[in-house]
Amino acid sequence: MKLHIVDGTYELFRAHFAQPTRLAPDGMHVSAIRGLIISLMSLINDEQVSHIAVAFDSSIKSFRNQIFPNYKDGSDTPDELLMQFPLAERVVEALGIKCWPSFDYEADDTLGSAAIKFSQLEHIDQVVICSVDKDLCQIVSGEKIVCLDRKNKKIIDEIEVQNKFGVIPSSIPDYLGLMGDAADGIPGIPKWGSKSASSLLARYLTIENIPSDNNLWDVKVRGAHTLSKNLEENRQNAYLYKQLTTIKTDVEISENISDLKWVGVIEKDFVTICDELGLENLKSLI
Repeated sequence: MKLHIVDGTYELFRAHFAQPTRLAPDGMHVSAIRGLIISLMSLINDEQVSHIAVAFDSSIKSFRNQIFPNYKDGSDTPDELLMQFPLAERVVEALGIKCWPSFDYEADDTLGSAAIKFSQLEHIDQVVICSVDKDLCQIVSGEKIVCLDRKNKKIIDEIEVQNKFGVIPSSIPDYLGLMGDAADGIPGIPKWGSKSASSLLARYLTIENIPSDNNLWDVKVRGAHTLSKNLEENRQNAYLYKQLTTIKTDVEISENISDLKWVGVIEKDFVTICDELGLENLKSLI
């Protein structure tokens, strides 16, 4: 049995920017909602999904903004997309899919926690995280927990994480902490890039294990003296950035696997939403 858990926030963003502008009868933008419905129904039909849940970032800010004010706060999210988030949760429920809103945490934390919890069940062969977010690659474990790039139809297992980033999954927070992540507002350590970060972490695994004196490094890295100097001047920042990019895996997931079984669309609710939003043509999907 496979469990598919979906990054709903990513799906909404992807749909919003890929779909032509579409307005509901009351003038509300519904392009992202339309794309979300099409995407989820395609997943269910193409992958023969039996168990599924979707997680959303239901709040703009999380605990990470409290420890680092410059962390992404959603201020660059278009208003016409932002207003569709509450409706998206209602749509997912109408599709008969379990919806996980995220408030103090981010959707990534919910997805990571769910992946860890359900992967421990003997009758779960694989947990498939439907997301291209590189942060979630730290949750990947062998072929038991994988990420799915649906756009390119590519499975990202542990070997693929190493091929792509040059580090094992557990080193991804260190990797992002050193080189930074502009999408999340994390600046990283000056002069550190993907090549230098992966070279050092492939050997030392964590930032904490990287010797403070580059003369003790037993891997060759271009500009080692400058990299070492910048790291030592910013060690505490590096640890903070690593903390920000580390996915929480202890978010409470109260559902049992049986609660995530997809038994079909709640037809009455779905038809009502389609009529309300002027998306009558989507009723043919069910």
